[in-house]
Amino acid sequence: MSNSRLSSELQGNTLRVYWYLINSSKTAVGPRDVQRKLGFSSPNLAVYHLDKLVDLGIVEKVTGGYHVTEIVDVGVLKQFTKVRGFVFPRQIIYASMWTSLFIFYLYEFRTLNFYSFFAFLLGILGIVIFWFEALNNWRNRPR
Repeated sequence: MSNSRLSSELQGNTLRVYWYLINSSKTAVGPRDVQRKLGFSSPNLAVYHLDKLVDLGIVEKVTGGYHVTEIVDVGVLKQFTKVRGFVFPRQIIYASMWTSLFIFYLYEFRTLNFYSFFAFLLGILGIVIFWFEALNNWRNRPR
């Protein structure tokens, strides 16, 4: 499947359904689950989007419902990663690392001079930027 087709097809409610499947703790999700969780007017609308995902080759229909066979990195999904069933913005990794390094820097801080002040400002700036980006991506996730 080409990324351009995936990008054009994986939008709107289809993206919301795919996001729900990725985040679901169940091995297989049925159309009624999708309808209730996403507020669709009927199970048929959920089936339409689930079948669309099957046609794209990223979801498989199994006994008892549907499950994700491939996690794709297109569109807004490029900003997220999945670790042990939890999907989160990739910037959280960088923000956590930068914050940890800054805390270590503060712990080891000895003298105040131009370079230490510059390192302090750079640390604060990095923390603010990474956490801002992580939270912004989290707010813009498909729901």
